[in-house]
Amino acid sequence: MPAIYYIIIKLYYFSIHIASPFNKKAQLWIRGREGIFEDLQKSLNRKDRIAWFHCASLGEFEQGRPVIEKFREQYPDIRILLTFFSPSGYEIRKNYSGVDHIFYLPPDSPRNSKRFIDIVDPEVVYFIKYEYWYYYLKRLKMLNVPVFLISAIFRKDQIFFRWYGSWYCKLLKYFSHLFVQNESSKELLDTIRIKNVTVSGDTRFDRVASSAAEPVRVPVAESFIKDKMTLIAGSTWNKDEEIITEYINKTDNDIRFIIAPHEISKDNINRLHKSIKRPCLLFSEAEKDNVREAQVIIIDNIGMLSSLYQYGSIAYIGGGFGKGIHNILEAACFGIPVFFGPIHDKFNEACELISKKGAFCIRNYNEFKDLLDRLLKDDLLLKESGKTAGEYVQKNVGATDIILKKTIKYLNHPASGT
Repeated sequence: MPAIYYIIIKLYYFSIHIASPFNKKAQLWIRGREGIFEDLQKSLNRKDRIAWFHCASLGEFEQGRPVIEKFREQYPDIRILLTFFSPSGYEIRKNYSGVDHIFYLPPDSPRNSKRFIDIVDPEVVYFIKYEYWYYYLKRLKMLNVPVFLISAIFRKDQIFFRWYGSWYCKLLKYFSHLFVQNESSKELLDTIRIKNVTVSGDTRFDRVASSAAEPVRVPVAESFIKDKMTLIAGSTWNKDEEIITEYINKTDNDIRFIIAPHEISKDNINRLHKSIKRPCLLFSEAEKDNVREAQVIIIDNIGMLSSLYQYGSIAYIGGGFGKGIHNILEAACFGIPVFFGPIHDKFNEACELISKKGAFCIRNYNEFKDLLDRLLKDDLLLKESGKTAGEYVQKNVGATDIILKKTIKYLNHPASGT
């Protein structure tokens, strides 16, 4: 099976090189790894103690961020290395100041894993949610380096639990300990005799709760809403935007809209802007005075969406008509109801919030219109569903403390008083 894995990985890397002349993301993936070992050797000091955090992309980074920042607070003498697999994570967070070193992860192979780990010489390793790289994990296990999987979630349709998944189970056994989001994940792991498991919850709750406690003000947004009911549409894709813009163009309700597309290329922003027939501004053009005449603002930057939710009465989260919804907790933590498209079953928080009536699923324009109209007219429903969403977040904080409390014993010299 390792031979098949190796071939699959090689074919994957080959396909990226084939696509690179036509695909910017593939170009960044390749370019970001050029000369990486030399850069690592120049950047890292062999005398430093290193904690290595690895995440696939931006979403996993946000999931791991509370642990990274709490680790930094508790162990200021340990340097932190952060790696990404995807350009969509690295390119956005390559200047993140909460760690000491940020790199792409070199492709998984026997040679790369040995060279990388020999240079880094990590004292402890945290993989976030979904990363299972065979050669890296095998090398870490061989060297007795403690490695943890955090905020993981497992479902019975995953390969680990299929009749042909025994080899993949070996990857899970390379982890010193697994921290999972829910009890059902622990029960599934028990069926394949993985016992070193703790139900810690999802670290994203800690992240969004912290953000909501000290939100960053956006003065232009404050001038824009003017005490009006406001829908914040975050991380939207084309299908989401078709539904939202149809409502904007047809509604007689006195409501403001802030739309933050997932894709902020000039072409996509122009397409969205042209589809809106009501007074609309790009955020880059908005000022305190001209926003007062607008009904819609389109966010044409990255990084401010989580702060904008504080100004919303209702939130719509995109992605539910594609691969799956984006982060609904960033909105829910501000005590506003959230709704999204039908592809959300793999997101535990979405299913739980729907069952508690703090979130709602829509499948088409008519359902979107009916739900939004109802929330705008029924003040009690709006307040109760928002309150439910906010309380749900607060009741689920604490995963970061559980993870760090259980992993400090693996450090060579734990910080005093922790």
